[in-house]
Amino acid sequence: MLLLVVGSFGQNWTNSLLPSGPTTQWYQDLWNDASFRRAFVSSLTVALSACVINSVLALPLAYSLHHGARQGKAMAARIVSAMPVAVPAITLAFGYMIVFNTDTLPWLGSTPLLIAAHVIATLPYLTNALLTDLRHLGIERLEQAAATLGAGEWQRFTGIVMPSLRQSMLSGLVMVAALSIGEFNLSNLLVGFQNRTYPVVLLQAFYGATGFACAATVILLLLASLAALLSSSLLRKTP
Repeated sequence: MLLLVVGSFGQNWTNSLLPSGPTTQWYQDLWNDASFRRAFVSSLTVALSACVINSVLALPLAYSLHHGARQGKAMAARIVSAMPVAVPAITLAFGYMIVFNTDTLPWLGSTPLLIAAHVIATLPYLTNALLTDLRHLGIERLEQAAATLGAGEWQRFTGIVMPSLRQSMLSGLVMVAALSIGEFNLSNLLVGFQNRTYPVVLLQAFYGATGFACAATVILLLLASLAALLSSSLLRKTP
């Protein structure tokens, strides 16, 4: 990582341990490159959309899997939650290419398909984070106490389960965003030319100037660092 930062400020880096000639030209070229700006916006759009959809799906899914495991269906719960992680991303991508490159479903290269693929790839991570917290908190005891006081199922879910999982939800969503922004295999096979994500364009940069590629990679690292700092500040503020 340090060499990437050094290389992004080096004018020439060929057959040597360190680059020669300090310069900020690569960052100026990166800023002026319209394809990288579009890719940056595309990555943020896909990542934020994946976070929104995951936040809607993961909590009820984790809650259902948790209660299913308590009722003797632990193996089925593990299989359901781990299946998208067990299958390699490139295998999923080829499956999407076969299904969504037909006259009936001509969605290959579209942004909605890319978002859906990122949701499927990242949903298990958020779900498992919530499942771990549900087991750690022993949420069923709190629900039983609330039930004895007359709270209904929806009241227990919104008044106990959701507030108890705020921290794991926030940290899990940051993980989802980081995975989505850095995802290459799915994106490389599913994107169209107009909605290429940052990692796809970044790979092409390494075929050109080394300093330009280093500068583009540093921007991606800074984005991940900002996400981590934001997550830490949110968790500290959460009571």
